[in-house]
Amino acid sequence: MKYVVCYSGGESSAKVAVMAVERYGKENVILLNHDLSVEVEDIDIKRFKNEVADKLGIKITYANMDNWETETPLRVCRRLGGWKFGTSPILCTYNLKTKPFYKWLDENYPIIEGKVNQDVTLLYGFDKNEVARIQRRISVLSSQGYKTDYPLALWENPLKHIEEFGVEKPSTYKLFKHGNCKGCLKAGKQSWYLVYCLYPKLWKEAIETENEIGYSLLKDMYLEELSPKFQQMKCRGIVPSEKMQSGKFWSEVRKALPEEGQISFLPCDCSY
Repeated sequence: MKYVVCYSGGESSAKVAVMAVERYGKENVILLNHDLSVEVEDIDIKRFKNEVADKLGIKITYANMDNWETETPLRVCRRLGGWKFGTSPILCTYNLKTKPFYKWLDENYPIIEGKVNQDVTLLYGFDKNEVARIQRRISVLSSQGYKTDYPLALWENPLKHIEEFGVEKPSTYKLFKHGNCKGCLKAGKQSWYLVYCLYPKLWKEAIETENEIGYSLLKDMYLEELSPKFQQMKCRGIVPSEKMQSGKFWSEVRKALPEEGQISFLPCDCSY
């Protein structure tokens, strides 16, 4: 039996990797990662996933889409002409991760005659508060013939912090709640405010992509419509961060911009 850690580069999957090696031995553990362009995957996430793997003594196994070095979520969706089609998953996740993942499974641990593959178990970094995600994974993968496990949710004494293993987690966690792409296409306004403040080139590309596709990323407005508000938020010292709860964050914004909904289109002081 081989145990494949769905190794995203975030803290949760790294903790699963450590726990899996302790239980099954490194010779039975595979760290499966989808490498992403440095334009969207922070260089410190790459440092982190390599340091954890090196300390475990395991070489990372990559399942990458073609031309992954230059493909990004925005470019994938722009090329395909949409964010998603109908009830399908968002196109960036499917093409950058899901499709290469299933291709790798089929090439290395295929399902034969509809029987459950007894040679592999897939390990995910969902914790006990992510019951819905666990149930979805079990449903999808068991129907395809694969076994799954969730060490952070189901095993006793899960690793609490990756620092206990002696590796510092990615610096992105100081602002973001996750180790996902910069400018995650499934994120909300609070996250896109970080992009506006910290990654102006990515912000510009996101606006251009929305205009070309003809649909907004957000439910109620285009990113370009948020630019005046985000500019004033930045000028008023609103710190770009996902660490603050959404309700509290937007409450702080309303205090800083008392005339909510009456955003001035005149430049603020920091524009000079």
